[in-house]
Amino acid sequence: MTALPEPSQGQPATLDAGETCPDARYPTVRLASRVLIIDRDLRVLLFGARRVDLDTLPGDVLWWYTPGGGVDPGESLRAAAVREVAEEIGLQVSEADLEGPVWLRRWVAYFLGKDVDSRETFFALRDVDHVVDVGGRTELENLEDEPFRWWSFDEIATSRETFAPRDLAQLLPAVLAGRWSGPPAFVDVQDFAGHG
Repeated sequence: MTALPEPSQGQPATLDAGETCPDARYPTVRLASRVLIIDRDLRVLLFGARRVDLDTLPGDVLWWYTPGGGVDPGESLRAAAVREVAEEIGLQVSEADLEGPVWLRRWVAYFLGKDVDSRETFFALRDVDHVVDVGGRTELENLEDEPFRWWSFDEIATSRETFAPRDLAQLLPAVLAGRWSGPPAFVDVQDFAGHG
């Protein structure tokens, strides 16, 4: 598979994962890579977030989101995506297997004990035939005990569940239609107060 160019492809991300702005009035900036994992039946793998505060036990699923996570210092966005897929679902892929980036998302909120300004880059991984293995999860991910499931487009489009990005049902058709060939789309655009 030939990879399409991405911002800073082949270069380390410019902000460290969890880098804090020197001015305490601003949230921690977090670069993240996420992956739309699509199986041969065009279903998408999503995890169910069950907590937003470390002092609260996991409860019902609050929203469903794609695998992925923070970019480590010196790591490229694509390398972080590959690492996260291996850690979170036990699937070994190469950077060249990833398509895109397809979406860019900025998510600002209070999460796990701090204000976070998350800058997310989404890639797509197609035709996946894999049994999910969560044995590589981090200690925090194990503590969160998040469920996972494969979702069809119709299930997402008709669900009353919350998804991240919020407009996942409107965004998916362009990705499911075939290999991504355009620039990344900006999704879940928020105003400066963090509202959509």
